[in-house]
Amino acid sequence: MTIKDEAVDFVLKSGGATYALTAAVLVLAVSWLIGKWKHQGTEKLPPHIPSTIPFLGQAISFAQNPIEFLLAAYQKYGPVFSFTMVGKTFTYLVGSEAAALFFNSKNENLNAEDVYSRLTTPVFGKGVAYDVPHPVFLEQKKILKTGLNIARFREHVHMIEEETDSYFRRWGNKGKNDLFVAMSELIILTASRCLHGKEIRAMLDEKVAQLYWDLDGGFTHMAWLLPGWLPFPSFRKRDKAHLAVKQMFYQVIQRRREAKEQEDDILQTLIDSTYKSGRKLTDDEVAGMLIGLLLAGQHTSSTTSSWLIFFLAKHQHIQNKVFEEQRHLAWNEADGMWEPLSYDVLKEMQLLDCCLKETLRLRPPIMTMMRMCKTPQTVMGYTIPPGHQVCVSPTTNHRLPDSWRELDQFLPERFLEPDTGNSEKFSYVPFGAGRHRCIGESFAYVQIKTLVSYLLRKFHFELVDGYFPEVDFTTMIHTPKNPVIAYHLRQ
Repeated sequence: MTIKDEAVDFVLKSGGATYALTAAVLVLAVSWLIGKWKHQGTEKLPPHIPSTIPFLGQAISFAQNPIEFLLAAYQKYGPVFSFTMVGKTFTYLVGSEAAALFFNSKNENLNAEDVYSRLTTPVFGKGVAYDVPHPVFLEQKKILKTGLNIARFREHVHMIEEETDSYFRRWGNKGKNDLFVAMSELIILTASRCLHGKEIRAMLDEKVAQLYWDLDGGFTHMAWLLPGWLPFPSFRKRDKAHLAVKQMFYQVIQRRREAKEQEDDILQTLIDSTYKSGRKLTDDEVAGMLIGLLLAGQHTSSTTSSWLIFFLAKHQHIQNKVFEEQRHLAWNEADGMWEPLSYDVLKEMQLLDCCLKETLRLRPPIMTMMRMCKTPQTVMGYTIPPGHQVCVSPTTNHRLPDSWRELDQFLPERFLEPDTGNSEKFSYVPFGAGRHRCIGESFAYVQIKTLVSYLLRKFHFELVDGYFPEVDFTTMIHTPKNPVIAYHLRQ
């Protein structure tokens, strides 16, 4: 169901709540008109894409295919342009030179909290991530980053391989299955095992998994565009799941605090850590950071691993080469069996690494990164006024003809060239860049390469009747449509 469909369905069914929604839209419309009038000054504003629909603006055109929309706008208006959606003005920075403003900016100039807090705070909870002053958020990220290190990754590889082996026993020797559903479930299992600790992983049954899904349902266009108090079913499920997951985490945190022996995992890192002031993290902060750690990366890994396997199924010669790389690095000829996966062997898988990077180029999980403009910003001769939402689209930057040769082709070997994936040029930014680079990138690479290595050793993959999934643009994460894949056990 699209945003438009869900909103219409809600209006038809919700009775009194319709008036609240109508009032909210009117208030937003008036605010938009006032803001537009205030910003009419002498500075050279970015070119604005006109629309015949006041307030709603380009929302419908953008939602149908945002990448085609942005690429067409880039061709017509250049690397900096603005347009209106639902009363908000969005300014996109396309290409390396323009995107440099975004990735080099300070938070007081291009602010993240004003954009993302509405989405993340109901899911993660108060007091963490974008619900705290930026310096506090930086301290929280630093604490998490200390738990995401190579020593831990070496332990994680075995855990991920074990979870993957257990999960895919249910697939049998051959068949057809929904790959994205499998990846989404497996990513939650492996992330919980590696990042949450053994106690929380032991509690992860179908009931708890459903709570995670309901929480994850808070990351929608509706949650981003509309006030959180509106009585949408997804909002209610999200809030109920948040309370239930927090209570579960509180019990584990309390038992861990009382335990005589300490574990070596991120949960223990959070419990033992302190802010610069010397204050320890509260149970609520620890629980919120654990939720954020799981859900912030769940989309990246599940979406990317699914697309990677579909690309390998489409390009059989590349799948065969990746499998031969696995055999060369990890097949024990004397024993006739695979060696267990290890962090060091993963680092040697150059072709698999290139395939992963090329997948992230063609199908980056996050289509748009956003910041709220707080002070006037100058870029390429234009002034972006306060109040604009400044955006960079990795998907768009990854498809510019002046940056990429044969840009629509799956060519992993392009990443054998040492400078191709240089994110400092801002043409390849699947995990962001500079001061805004994702702290979970290294873990995501370990997680995806481990489970894909296991799957390629076990199965040969093929497309079903030659169908390669289209992109589902109705979701904030661009997932594959009808992601059913065929497989059979390797001999």
